[in-house]
Amino acid sequence: MAKLKIVQANRKIENAVVGGYRKIENAVVSGYTKIEDKFVDSFLTKDGESIEDAKERLKNHK
Repeated sequence: MAKLKIVQANRKIENAVVGGYRKIENAVVSGYTKIEDKFVDSFLTKDGESIEDAKERLKNHK
């Protein structure tokens, strides 16, 4: 019975830690994507080209 309580407590801690990590990870990735989009829009797009089109063009360029 005591072992079961320890396992349950560890699961709650695990879920809290993993959930916190995922929130931070999503915030960082989202922030980076916004900065990347602004950079591509400002410096790498051609006349009338969308950000997604510019990214695709650059990705396929060798």
